[in-house]
Amino acid sequence: MHYRRLGRSGLKVSEISFGTWITFGNQIEEQVANDLIHTAYDAGVNFFDTADVYANGRSEEVLGKAIRDLPRPALVISSKVFWPTMPGPNGRGLSRKHITESVHASLRRLGTDYLDLYFCHRYDPDTPIEEVVRTMSDLIHQGKILYWGTSEWDAAQVSQAIGTARQYGLIPPTVEQPQYNMFHRRRVEDELAPLAREFGLGLVTFSPLFHGILTGKYNEGIPPGSRASLPDMAYMRNRITPERISRVRLLTALASELGYTTAQLAIGWILRRKDVSSVITGATRLEQFDENIAAAEVPDKLTPDLLDRIDQILGDVER
Repeated sequence: MHYRRLGRSGLKVSEISFGTWITFGNQIEEQVANDLIHTAYDAGVNFFDTADVYANGRSEEVLGKAIRDLPRPALVISSKVFWPTMPGPNGRGLSRKHITESVHASLRRLGTDYLDLYFCHRYDPDTPIEEVVRTMSDLIHQGKILYWGTSEWDAAQVSQAIGTARQYGLIPPTVEQPQYNMFHRRRVEDELAPLAREFGLGLVTFSPLFHGILTGKYNEGIPPGSRASLPDMAYMRNRITPERISRVRLLTALASELGYTTAQLAIGWILRRKDVSSVITGATRLEQFDENIAAAEVPDKLTPDLLDRIDQILGDVER
């Protein structure tokens, strides 16, 4: 496993990390989740990502149980705040009240005294940015979180947070967590990556396989039991378009030439970027995790010619 600095901070995270969205507390049994976390840790993964809204808090509980017998100082644990998790008008957003109550609830569910990273899960137009930055700074001073970041904020919003921190002598965000994959490129490549280089932000990206589409498993239709076959995943089925599948088939052929799977090519394509600190991956089976972790070998195989071929396959479907 290789480790990369989180931007210009001193924190080092595994370049492949493990996320719990959809799976923990929902799709898989607790024992499977426990086995996945321990297998990942044994393979060198030190960064584990969750959120208070995942499975209505159950994701944090399952992750907390899984890490209970692992050395806490060796782990980088992150969670997030924004979406509705409590009753009443103050049960969502980034007010000082909701952030403070949410971090205490996350710490309790995870069974830990502090979070290494705490993300603002979306931008909150209803809360002054100074209130957000000051609350996160206070949590760092209190030792409840070590670093804070943003998730799915645009470049202007992140810049606003950095500028506010500088203006009032507060602690700026250290990391942004955006979606980034072969079918979702523009925000990272054109906006966030230049911002990250300028201000020393880390980028930890999620959905490297674009809801599983970039694994190639939907190349011949939607298999029974797959995520896209679930009743509440209509939005995902809408993303499995003939145009995307035709491109994935070409990517599958290219990956086969290299001796890798489509998923490994997709993850390795992201890892080639040195401004990405970590790629958050998920898995429901140990075999999936083993496949994902082997993607660390792919960047060395991606010559300029191969990258040009990939760009030709992807075209302008989303840059």
